[in-house]
Amino acid sequence: MIGMHSAADIEIRPASQDDATAILKCLAVAFTPYRSQYTPKAFVDTVLSDETLHVRMQQMHILVASLDESVVGTVAGICHGGVGHLRGMAVLPEFHGRGIAAKLLTAIEGYLRSQGCNRITLDTTIPLTAAISFYEKNGYRRSGKIVDFFGMPLLEYEKPV
Repeated sequence: MIGMHSAADIEIRPASQDDATAILKCLAVAFTPYRSQYTPKAFVDTVLSDETLHVRMQQMHILVASLDESVVGTVAGICHGGVGHLRGMAVLPEFHGRGIAAKLLTAIEGYLRSQGCNRITLDTTIPLTAAISFYEKNGYRRSGKIVDFFGMPLLEYEKPV
C-alpha cells in the first residue's frame, strides 16, 4: 500500500534513459499546480521536454528516487569550477513529507562534493514557497542574485559544502 512507504524504502540511484518518461512525469506533476504563476516559457523550461531532458541527461548528473521500480522524485546537479548547481528537483505530491526530497538532496550534494564542489547553488521562483522553506531548512541562503527567467524573477540560493 502506497501510504505505508517511507524514505527508508526509497532507493536513490543515477537516472538512466529508461527513466526519461518517469522524470518528465515527475516534473510535470510537481510543477503543474504553479503553472498559472509561471510565464509559459519559464514553465516549459522547468518541466522540460523529451529533447531538453535528453540534453540535461548528457550535461548533468541526474538522480531518481525510486520505490518498487517507480520513479517518485528526481534532481540534477553539475559541478563546474568548484561550484555545483542543482536543477529540476521534484517529488511526486503523494510522497511529500516522507523525507524523500531530503534524501535526494543529500545524495546530490554528496555527488557534487565528490566532484570537487565546495559550494552549491540553485535557482528557484517566488511561487515555490514550500521549496524555498525546504532549501532554507537544509542550509541554503539567498545569495542576493536575481535574474530574469523568461519574464519572472529567478532567485539564487547557495550553500557551502
